[in-house]
Amino acid sequence: MAEELKLFSNWSSPFGFRVEHALKMKGLEYETVLEDLSNKSDSLLEYNPLYKKIPILVHNGNPICESLVILEYIDETWKQCPLLPQDPYEKATARFWAKFGDEKLHSLNSKLMEKLDYINVLVTVSRGMLLEM
Repeated sequence: MAEELKLFSNWSSPFGFRVEHALKMKGLEYETVLEDLSNKSDSLLEYNPLYKKIPILVHNGNPICESLVILEYIDETWKQCPLLPQDPYEKATARFWAKFGDEKLHSLNSKLMEKLDYINVLVTVSRGMLLEM
């Protein structure tokens, strides 16, 4: 029986890219399901009802959420081409930098969302002023 492997992501997700890269490193065949995050699919909401976000890896009908958790699952399920070093210290160092990168991405994303919200407010106010003219 062939394994079902689907990755729910979108074109701009750095967390999805990380999972895609791991799947490719392992030489695994998978289907990519691109999500429109402004109009989330029923599948995304079913597979990740708590956070309702990507990436999600679905392996034989079982969803795995959160990119670092997905990477651990991939590495433990398919042993070829390990993603992390075997040495415990080197492995801990790699995990440290992965966590550091996650925190920086989250911080940058939050700042970007604040700026976009501000721009949306400006656009809305400007449109209202133009309509009043």
